[in-house]
Amino acid sequence: MSTAKPELSLEAALAGVFPPFHNRLIKAYNGLKISFMKGDFDACGLRAGRFCETLLRWLQNELTGNYIPFGTKINNFKDECDRLERTPKAAGHESVRILIPRALNFLYTLRNKRGIGHEGGDVNANEIDAATAVRIADWCICELIRLKYTISLEEAQAICDSISERKLPQVWEVFGKKRVLVPGLSYAQQTLLLLYSNPNTAVPVEDLFAWTEYSNFSYYKRDVIMRLHKSRMIEFDEDTQMAVILPPGIAKVENGLLEPNENKLNFSINV
Repeated sequence: MSTAKPELSLEAALAGVFPPFHNRLIKAYNGLKISFMKGDFDACGLRAGRFCETLLRWLQNELTGNYIPFGTKINNFKDECDRLERTPKAAGHESVRILIPRALNFLYTLRNKRGIGHEGGDVNANEIDAATAVRIADWCICELIRLKYTISLEEAQAICDSISERKLPQVWEVFGKKRVLVPGLSYAQQTLLLLYSNPNTAVPVEDLFAWTEYSNFSYYKRDVIMRLHKSRMIEFDEDTQMAVILPPGIAKVENGLLEPNENKLNFSINV
C-alpha cells in the first residue's frame, strides 16, 4: 500500500505558541519559504526580518512575561537578544534563553548587513544567503515544535522530519504526493530527483510509480528501478519493495539535474 503522509498541520504543531504570536509567526515563516521557492530574494529578506521580530517578541513574553508591542520599533535587535541570554536559568529552556536568540541575531544580521536581494559589486550571494535564512528559520520552528508541541509525539516528529527534508524547486509536494516539475525528464531522472529530495529515507516503489505516473507498475520496476539498482544509483530491497538513493545517484543529480539544461538532461544510468 502507498504510504502517502497524512495531512499534518503546522498550526496544530505550534498550538502551544499562543496568540498574538501564533498566526503572525506562521505567516512570516510560510511567506519566507514561499518567497525562496519563487526565487524572490527581496521578499526573503523582508519575511526573514518579520520572522525574527515576531519570534523575538514571543521569546520575550515566554521568559519575562512582557514583550515589545507589535507596531513598536525594536531599536536594537542584538541588545534584545543579549538581554534574553541574561535571564535566569529558571526562566526557561536553554533553547529559548540562548540558542534561539543567537540564531535570530545571526539571521537578523545576515538580513541587514548582507542585504539579501540587493545587487552589489561583489560575487552575488543572494541565493545562498536566502537559503541560509530559510534553514535557520526551519531550525527555529523545529525547536518550537520540540518544546511546545500539543499533538502526538509521532505527529510532531513527522512535521519536523518534513521541515528538514531537502526542498527542491524541481520537486513539489501536494496532497501527500510529490511531482517533478521539470518537463522532458526521463522516468529514471524523475525517480532520482524524487529520492534525492529526501536522501536519508527509503521510499516505497509503489509511491515512486504513482508520483512519476508511469503506465505499468511491472515495467516501471523492470525498466527503471532495477536498471537504477544495477547501476548502483539506488538501492532497491525486494523484500520491502523500498528504494533509497545511493552516493552515485546523489552525484548524478547534483552534477546533472539541479540546474537542468540541454547538456545536462540526457545522462546515462549505465556505469
